[in-house]
Amino acid sequence: MRCEYASFLTIRGITCLRSRCAGGELILWKLHHSETSQTWKVHKSLSFHRKDVLDLQWSPDDAFLISGSVDNSCIIWDVNKGSVHQILDSHCHYVQGVAWDPLAKYVASLSSDRTCRIYVNKPQTKSKSGEKMNYVCQHVIAKADQQQGGDTKTIKSHLFHDETLPSFFRRLSWSPDGSFLLIPAGSFKLSPACDAVNTTYVFSRKDLSRPALQLPGASKPVVAVRFCPVAFKLRGSNSGFFKLPYRLVFAIGSLNSVYIYDTESVAPIAVLAGLHYAAITDMSWSPNASYLSLSSQDGYCTIVEFEENELGEPFSSSEGKKPEECEERRSVIEKPDDLMTEAGADDDNKNQSEPERKEEARSDDGKEQPEPEKQPLPSKITTTAPEKPARKRITPMAVDP
Repeated sequence: MRCEYASFLTIRGITCLRSRCAGGELILWKLHHSETSQTWKVHKSLSFHRKDVLDLQWSPDDAFLISGSVDNSCIIWDVNKGSVHQILDSHCHYVQGVAWDPLAKYVASLSSDRTCRIYVNKPQTKSKSGEKMNYVCQHVIAKADQQQGGDTKTIKSHLFHDETLPSFFRRLSWSPDGSFLLIPAGSFKLSPACDAVNTTYVFSRKDLSRPALQLPGASKPVVAVRFCPVAFKLRGSNSGFFKLPYRLVFAIGSLNSVYIYDTESVAPIAVLAGLHYAAITDMSWSPNASYLSLSSQDGYCTIVEFEENELGEPFSSSEGKKPEECEERRSVIEKPDDLMTEAGADDDNKNQSEPERKEEARSDDGKEQPEPEKQPLPSKITTTAPEKPARKRITPMAVDP
């Protein structure tokens, strides 16, 4: 695994790109080829949001876009017509993350009003041109029941950070096969007397009303989750809680670190820390899973390169259906009765002094990096073999209904 730095934002080699502008305007870019070069030119401009756009995503068929804005709304755009298709305005604070189900049945939005909303497509019948796509709110995820000590009474506790979270982004993500939805910005208390733990919630497609698992352990709030687009063959460890015919890999980005998980392991398979001076804002995988790019508020991007088969051997369609072709969801989440949350990593960090906490951001010669200039920080990347537990174990925990 290798990290490289760039002072520009990398883009995917697709026919149309989308970018956001201050003031709520979306710009679509189209790639134009010539005999000697290729150039990106403005294709369309989409204007309706009243304030800045914070997140957006293409629909599975690339015919629509969904965007979330500081104006508290989500807009579904008809890209071909260049017009608004539908407005989802149920949130009462900034919409900081949107995600489109790869099977096109759901869209999800996450807001700083401490709610995640799941919308389901209930098409409206049109007489001439067939059905019209129409999303209606099916679930509002905000709180969960929590038992008060040894008492049988339960109280409702918030699942997500409030608007004081020091980031404009809460980027949630569906798995490539649509089996799971991972939601960042989680804040969970084991008991009313305990401090809140930063976490990422895992929702099963079979029940999107409540979390099935949580992935705690991040020392800072989680702001983005991104699934690798490539599925990999199973390694046979059988230590995870996801039962899939293949392995999926995903990255969880907190304000200062990136944790890479797979669905066959309990602990992270890699941890990247000390990469930037400022908060991480987004992540993106390359289509072939060879690279993971990160962006930060410090004005730099980091490109992490994976060696061939470092993440695993790609899953072949000859061994079964491809993830996106699985109509029958064979995936389940196992929830053993004795699931526990080990927050030892966080507790250790709290007890450490500031110099000790910066140890992972030091260079190989032991000298701490100065802060004045914006230069790429040397990074420390920790990898663990799938069959070996991490030194500080981070165990998912089942959330009781």
